[in-house]
Amino acid sequence: MDGVDHIERMDGVDDRIEGGGEGGGAIESAERAGGVDGVGDARRALGGFLRARRGRVAPEHVGLAGGRRRRVRGLRREELAQLAGISVDYYVRLEQGRATQPSTEVLDALAGALGLDAAERRHLATLAGARRDPAPRARVSPLLQRLLDSMAHFPAFATNHRLDVVAWNGLGAELIGGVADPGRRDRNNARYLFLDPASRTVHPDWEDRAGEAVGQLRVAAGHYPDDAELTALVGELSARSAEFRRIWETGEVVMCAAGRKRLRHPEAGLLTLDYETLHVPAAPGETGLVVHVFSAEEDSEAAVALGRLAMTVMASAQRSAGADSAEGGGPR
Repeated sequence: MDGVDHIERMDGVDDRIEGGGEGGGAIESAERAGGVDGVGDARRALGGFLRARRGRVAPEHVGLAGGRRRRVRGLRREELAQLAGISVDYYVRLEQGRATQPSTEVLDALAGALGLDAAERRHLATLAGARRDPAPRARVSPLLQRLLDSMAHFPAFATNHRLDVVAWNGLGAELIGGVADPGRRDRNNARYLFLDPASRTVHPDWEDRAGEAVGQLRVAAGHYPDDAELTALVGELSARSAEFRRIWETGEVVMCAAGRKRLRHPEAGLLTLDYETLHVPAAPGETGLVVHVFSAEEDSEAAVALGRLAMTVMASAQRSAGADSAEGGGPR
């Protein structure tokens, strides 16, 4: 059975995308499966998430026999159903998308059996819910841009639900790889991380950043299953990056939060910075934006280096403004 128990093939779709390397068998297999689990069809997204999460649960951690003779990664369907106290048939129908809108009790039981955290529980509830939000659009207001520009000594930028960088200040643009210049850097953070080798220099902890990006895209796909641009982005990255496929298949779910990151700049060097995410509310028919603001501990080496970089960026902006003014015959 090619290393997979027969019960794992009841819906005719293997839990794994087969084939190695970029393109080739992996891409063809994904196309045969009708796309990528977690985007587009909401029922398919729920089943894909459940498959991914049960694949991460070690049987011995939930009191079941493990060992090398098991041919299934993680839990079998009947094992998860038993742990959650639901029938195997019903659980199989959930994974196959033939059972819709499971009760809160069923979702809580599955979440408990799978050991889901708070973010993963919310994502599971979103996938199982009947409400589907339309594909949103984002708008950068003049006020938001003014606020970003006013924080000249703090790197800051804003992203939408597809991880497009839609607004920034000078220091923020420079810190994350020169996003103000589209010739230097793709303005979609996920595409930049997985398809541009330069991202691994800017982000020394690349694996962590990649996992965050994939987890955030999965959350967005759950909220906006009809967003054609988001579906196309996930499909493109799945086709072009084996690392994206690997992380996506784990069912990673990440909500924007606060923490600490390391970034490397060619002039300022390696910086360890704290970051905070601020959520800009959505207007009717739009989606909210997430503003990422970085700072360094006072009097730290990172603070000194960041201050110097800020002065360089501001001086460059002043020179550019002066040149534009001269070319235009004075202020406009």
